[in-house]
Amino acid sequence: MPEFKTLDDLGDVTGKVALVRVDLNLPMKDGSATDVTRVEASMPTILELADAGAKVLLLAHFGRPKGERHSTLSTSFVQGDVERVLGREIMFISEVAGPVVEQSLSILRNGDIGLLDNVRFWPGEEANDPDFARAIATLGDFYVNDAFSAAHRAHASTEGLAHLLPAYAGRAMEKELTALDKALGNPETPVAAVVGGAKVSTKLDVLENLVGRVQHLIIGGGMANTFLAARGVDVGKSLCEHDLTATANAIMDKADHAGCTIHLPYDVVVATEFAANPPSLRTCNVHEVGSDEMILDIGPQATEALADVLKTCRTLVWNGPLGAFETEPFDTATVALAKTAAALTQDGSLTSVAGGGDTVAALNHAGVADGFSYVSTAGGAFLEWMEGKELPGVAALAR
Repeated sequence: MPEFKTLDDLGDVTGKVALVRVDLNLPMKDGSATDVTRVEASMPTILELADAGAKVLLLAHFGRPKGERHSTLSTSFVQGDVERVLGREIMFISEVAGPVVEQSLSILRNGDIGLLDNVRFWPGEEANDPDFARAIATLGDFYVNDAFSAAHRAHASTEGLAHLLPAYAGRAMEKELTALDKALGNPETPVAAVVGGAKVSTKLDVLENLVGRVQHLIIGGGMANTFLAARGVDVGKSLCEHDLTATANAIMDKADHAGCTIHLPYDVVVATEFAANPPSLRTCNVHEVGSDEMILDIGPQATEALADVLKTCRTLVWNGPLGAFETEPFDTATVALAKTAAALTQDGSLTSVAGGGDTVAALNHAGVADGFSYVSTAGGAFLEWMEGKELPGVAALAR
């Protein structure tokens, strides 16, 4: 991982203007955010800069306005939520550059915080237009990126600004990059990866990258069915991408050559219908799945065996559930293995990093999110990191 400057590398910032990229793309209901985790993540950076006497200007996107103003997508809608989390009043500024922002800066006192409008209202943002980036950059003395979740986008506010001003990683970004480096950049071995989800096709690049970097690859969810089918197992009516049999076999061959063990379930939980606690529910060997049955979770023997695998490992990367965890009792394997991982982490024998929307929901459901070393709320950025891709917003912060 490239070295990057952090807030520790800043000198006196009194009276200086900090352009801080944060993620305020919050889920909303009835005019209020239903989850403020992203604001809470950036709170340490924002308050540290404000308390040090900087004038803090927050740059963020909200929704997908595609380069046009939409009254319902203004960042003013999240102003109240941000104020509640920060415990401070902030000034909303209806532009991101130009005279309106300059006038607002003349009103802001040292330590004050301003919230600029949705940066995606301007087409120059997603186009990473140099002129647009320069117009924003003229307002600031330095740039801080604290939005890892947007770091996979080469946009003006995530990548362009970092080349125009002294650039630093915020505390949330620093924490994320440090955790990710421990997970795959420079991990303690053996390393295990849990990759679940519905379809292999959505995580092909992840699997291709991981088989060359981890010692144990645990595949769950509907993805496991595709690999089982590739090994000649009749998976009945299970969710399965039969057209990817050759791809699955190629990944397994690559894993063999790389010394990576792929773990697939040998006992499974099946039912003839996908519903909570269906009467047709049963556990069986993978070779005993009926033609009218669906595999909906990993069985107890396989779950116990996977727990034993984790006990031999020093590092774990997790993305995706093992079964259809939203519906009981098909959450059993995910909850059990997550609890094992959390216990090993708390014992100090395992470094555990998890990420992705379904994963966060599953770990919260299991009540163990706080037991992992690090849980990333980033979706696309976390997935691209697992694919081994360079993230433009991170690369731009390199010294």
